[in-house]
Amino acid sequence: MTLQITGALFKSMIINGAAAIDNHKGEINELNVFPVPDGDTGTNMSLTMSAGATALADSAPGTVGRAADITAGALLRGARGNSGVILSLLFRGIARHLKDTDTADAYSFATAIMYGVDSAYKAVMKPAEGTILTVSRLAASAAVTEAEHQNDIEAVLEQALKVGNEALANTINQNPVLKKAGVVDAGGKGYLYILEGMLKALKGEKLARSADTAAVGAEKADFTEFDTKDIRFTYCTEFIVGRKNHKDVNLLRDFLDVRGDSIVVVDDDELIKVHVHSNEPGNILTEALTYGPLITIKVENMKEQHTGKIVESRSSAAETGGTSEDASNTSGESDAEEPRRAAAPEKAFGIVAVCAGEGMCNVFRDLGADNIIVGGQTMNPSTEDILTQIESTPAETVFVLPNNKNIIMAAQQCIRLTDKKVVVIPAKTMPQGISAMIAMDAGATVEENTQLMTEAIGRVHTAQITYAARDSVFDGQTIQAGDYIALMEDTLVATSHDTTTLVDAIADSLAAYSPEFITVFSGEAVDENMSNEVLKRLSSAIPSAEATVVYGGQPVYYYLISAE
Repeated sequence: MTLQITGALFKSMIINGAAAIDNHKGEINELNVFPVPDGDTGTNMSLTMSAGATALADSAPGTVGRAADITAGALLRGARGNSGVILSLLFRGIARHLKDTDTADAYSFATAIMYGVDSAYKAVMKPAEGTILTVSRLAASAAVTEAEHQNDIEAVLEQALKVGNEALANTINQNPVLKKAGVVDAGGKGYLYILEGMLKALKGEKLARSADTAAVGAEKADFTEFDTKDIRFTYCTEFIVGRKNHKDVNLLRDFLDVRGDSIVVVDDDELIKVHVHSNEPGNILTEALTYGPLITIKVENMKEQHTGKIVESRSSAAETGGTSEDASNTSGESDAEEPRRAAAPEKAFGIVAVCAGEGMCNVFRDLGADNIIVGGQTMNPSTEDILTQIESTPAETVFVLPNNKNIIMAAQQCIRLTDKKVVVIPAKTMPQGISAMIAMDAGATVEENTQLMTEAIGRVHTAQITYAARDSVFDGQTIQAGDYIALMEDTLVATSHDTTTLVDAIADSLAAYSPEFITVFSGEAVDENMSNEVLKRLSSAIPSAEATVVYGGQPVYYYLISAE
């Protein structure tokens, strides 16, 4: 029986929670909905929790409030991928509720968990059922109910886990994507592993991190039933508005509520961030302008993208990269107390770009990027990694190019963490980021450059050739581990044992855009003769386009093919 949580005990709970998710990250990663060789939810949640454990390891928090505050700050800076950001929001809410609290009893801790869920839900108007939010909400509700009857924190967490696992099992019935894949929600499962690790700490059990965390006999996704007709709203629209008036943001929420779903609205005194799925992005952006100028805009056709669930890095490689990043992320408690010293501005604009591959990094440097973060596929940089490079950029305004869709959210968290003006250009691929840099005008305003760069990435269509990480069936196509895979705008184009077949399939897809320029970025596993053969086939199929080959040296993808 545990009656009170002290700062030292909360520290043990977080360290145990980090070990628990780390030991199961391979299992969580197997709940993918696409078989490309990228790491995903389990890896990102593990690396995010590890940031909290690292920050607490060398500290001695005297109160539970202080321990929770250190954890929340570290998780925010260490958040990787969308799942990591959501996890950091859950713990940020806990920290806010426990602020200035010396010790927490069962009821105060249970309500803190619920407060964390509320904090995460604040940004989401209509969250889809069958997600980490659903699982965490029901688990927290059960914890509060149990705490109303007894002051035993262990019993409270046991009840939360019991109800949470019941909720997790039901996610397969609540979320159509999960039902078709035949799996439960990965984020929800990861969250419950964290709670389980925290409970074991209460019972005096210290978890060690397994040397081998690969999934054995783990539940895996099946891909036989996906169809684009399941997408009700065509356009995924994301934008940031700079607040120039005091217009009630709830009016914007009401406006969006009748025009779409998957609505997320986050606001503070300076910015409004919005995510919405709708069929009328133009009307939504027009309404947004009544609150202030648009800082960033991203509109994507989800039917063209199909599921849009390309995971971002191989689990094993991400584990290796994460270990290095965690080791360098040792600022701990001092980060939460001492402001980072930013480089004095020497110019109006600077650029921080995320990229992978010697050739790709050289291209960004040649175009004028101030700082490069080596990452992307197999290595999702944390918010802290991105923030460090932003702060060291000697410019008044820093444009950030994530160049990977699973890094965008982590980059956006930096906006509130620095006194510098930060604009995240939502580039999802390295070719998009290159086009954004070319479009930048040193003589333009921040708003003008934001528009120029955002429009530039919208003109770029990126095809990729990689390999299947495991066996699956997707959209009726059987995919075997080791097969080559061709992707176009995140949609599966074809699979084959021969890359030549895939290049021809990509050429057919690119021809529909009538591109003027085609650039083939060759990967680290590709030699010059192979690249020239790809260029020859593309030039033959689309003779009106000017085609070139550039050495990219990127891992994971044999070829990145850009058309605009």
